[in-house]
Amino acid sequence: MLKKIIQVVAAIIENDKREILCALRSPEMSMPDLWEFPGGKVGQNENIFYALEREISEELDCQIKALEFFHKNTYEYDSFIIELHTIKAKIINGEPVAREHAKLAWLKREDLHSLKWAPADLAAVRKLQKEFAPDN
Repeated sequence: MLKKIIQVVAAIIENDKREILCALRSPEMSMPDLWEFPGGKVGQNENIFYALEREISEELDCQIKALEFFHKNTYEYDSFIIELHTIKAKIINGEPVAREHAKLAWLKREDLHSLKWAPADLAAVRKLQKEFAPDN
């Protein structure tokens, strides 16, 4: 049987302190208690940038501007395959609120590895850590 491929978008949102927004999956979600970049499924005939802005508005109750494509990772889980498109974004209105997630945290790139990430998000975490070496 062929596994279903699910298109998913995730936001890499950085604040003025160069910290990145991380979201903890709630006990009600699949893969509970793992961290991820916030986002969600891409709708039928939906552009990934629009999908990301819509998902963040629904999930975090704030508005973002999707800025640039960052990374694509295909990850195969037991019963489905995720194509995860991570996109850099900035908050343009409001403050993120954990409406679906257990909690939100802002972390510096060099501290991202301290969280237990959902497997599909790990490649983007590694790329972010390589992108900017810590300031000396």
